[in-house]
Amino acid sequence: MPITIMGDREFQNIPSIKSKALRINLNKNIYGTFAEIGAGQETVRNFFRAGGASGTIAKTMSAYDKDFSDAIYGVEDDHRYVTEARLKKMLSHEMRLIEERIVREKHPNKLFFSFANTVATIDFAKKYKGHGWVGLRYQVTPDGEYNEIILHVRFHENDARLQQNTLGILGVNLIYGAYYKYDSPKKLLRYLYDHIDKDQIEIDTINFSGPIFKDVDNRLMSLQLVKNGMTEAVMFSPDGKNVLPAKVLYKKNVLALRGSFRPVTNVNMDIYKNSLELFLNENRVNPENAISIFEITLSNLRAEGEIDEKDFMDRAKLLCSLGQTVMISNFQQYYKVVEYFSRFTKERMGLAMGVNNLIDIFDEKYYRHLSGGILEAFGKLFFKNLKVYLYPWKDDKTGEVIDSNNLKVHPRMKELYKFFKYNGKVIDIKDADPAVLDIYSRKVLQMIADKQAGWEEMLPKNTAVMIKKQELFGYRKKDHEHAV
Repeated sequence: MPITIMGDREFQNIPSIKSKALRINLNKNIYGTFAEIGAGQETVRNFFRAGGASGTIAKTMSAYDKDFSDAIYGVEDDHRYVTEARLKKMLSHEMRLIEERIVREKHPNKLFFSFANTVATIDFAKKYKGHGWVGLRYQVTPDGEYNEIILHVRFHENDARLQQNTLGILGVNLIYGAYYKYDSPKKLLRYLYDHIDKDQIEIDTINFSGPIFKDVDNRLMSLQLVKNGMTEAVMFSPDGKNVLPAKVLYKKNVLALRGSFRPVTNVNMDIYKNSLELFLNENRVNPENAISIFEITLSNLRAEGEIDEKDFMDRAKLLCSLGQTVMISNFQQYYKVVEYFSRFTKERMGLAMGVNNLIDIFDEKYYRHLSGGILEAFGKLFFKNLKVYLYPWKDDKTGEVIDSNNLKVHPRMKELYKFFKYNGKVIDIKDADPAVLDIYSRKVLQMIADKQAGWEEMLPKNTAVMIKKQELFGYRKKDHEHAV
C-alpha cells in the first residue's frame, strides 16, 4: 500500500503518481506551462512519462542560469532566487504568456494553469538540506478568475536525487489535488503527501487564494500542517497572515512566551512587557533586531482529545489584534522550542515564563526519552547563553509570592537548579504588577460561562471588546443581556 502520513481507510486506494498525471493529461481542457528552476524538471517529467501529455503541456522550461533567469523574470531586490517573490513572478510571467499566445476563441474550454517552483537541493557538503517554493495558478472554469496555491518546503533527505524525486511527486499531487479536490482543502492538504513519507519533506507554509478558496482561512490550513505532522511549527504575523518561520526568525534576537492564552489576560501582557524590557537591556541583544513570539503548543489546543479549531482561531485573533506574532508548535518541552529557533538564528534568545513552568522544566519525567536525560535537555536549552525571565506566582492560600529565590524543585534537582540560578540563567521579573497576580485564564472563562460581571477588567481592553463583539469563548450577547 502506498505510504501516507494518515493511514485511514480514505487513503487505502490512492492513485499512483502515473495515474494522477495520466488523468490530468487525458483531460482535454487542462492546459498550461511548467517552469522549474534549481532542481531540474522533476514534476513535468512525471507528466511526460505518463503519456498523452501533448494536449496538456504548452511549454516546459528551466532557466537554470541565474543571469538567464534574471533576464526572464527580472532581478529581485535582495538578489535571491529561492523566494516567494521569485515564485510569484514566475507564475505571473508564465500565465501572461499563455494568455498572449493562446487565442480564447479557438480554445473556449481550456482551463489554463501555470506551475512553478524555485528550489535549492542539498549542497555538496551536506550542511544545508535545501528548501524551496512551489506554486500553482489555475482556473477551474474557462472564463473564471485564477486561483493560487503556494507552499514552502524543506527537504530532509540526504541525497539530491532523492530530493528531486520527492519534489516531482509533490508537484503531481499538488496539481491533481488542485483540480480534483479543491472543494475539500483539508483533504487536498493531506493528499500532498500521497506516496511521500513525512520524514522526506516538510511543508511549513501554505496559502490558498482566489474565488474557489474565498472561504478558506489560511491560519486553519497552517494548523492542519502541524496537526497532520507535516511540520513542527507555523507562524502568523500581527496582520493575521501565514508567514514563513525562517523569514521571521532569521538572525533575530528572539523572546518567546508560551501559554494557553485562552484568552490572553493582563497577566500575560504584564509578563510580556516586563520580560521584553529585561531582554532588550541584555548584552548582545539589538532592540532593532529583536522579535517577540507568543507560542501555543498543540497540546494546549486540544479539547477532549481533538483540536478545537474555533477555539484556536479565537486565541490567534486576539493575540494578533494585540500586535503579536503567533507560533503554533508541537513542542512539548522548552528545549525543543530553543532547538527550533536555533535553526534560523545564532543570536541571543530568551524565554519568559511563570514559576510553575520553571518547576516543570526541572521535572525529570519529561526527559526519560532522552539518552542523556535532563542533562541532555538542559545542554540544548541553555547552550547559547539563553536566559529565563521568571514571573512570580502568588499562592492563593497563603498569599506568599514565589520567585526564583524561594521556589521548590525536586530534592534531586536542587543543586542543578542552583547552578543555573547562580550563573545568571534565571532572572526574576521584579516589577510585576501585584494587582494582576490573581488573574488566570480559566477563571475568566468560568466567569464568562457563568455570566458573571467583571471579567472584562482582567483582560486588555481591546481583547474584552473583541470577545463581546465576535462572541468568542462561549460569550453570547443575549445571555449576558438577560443576566444584567
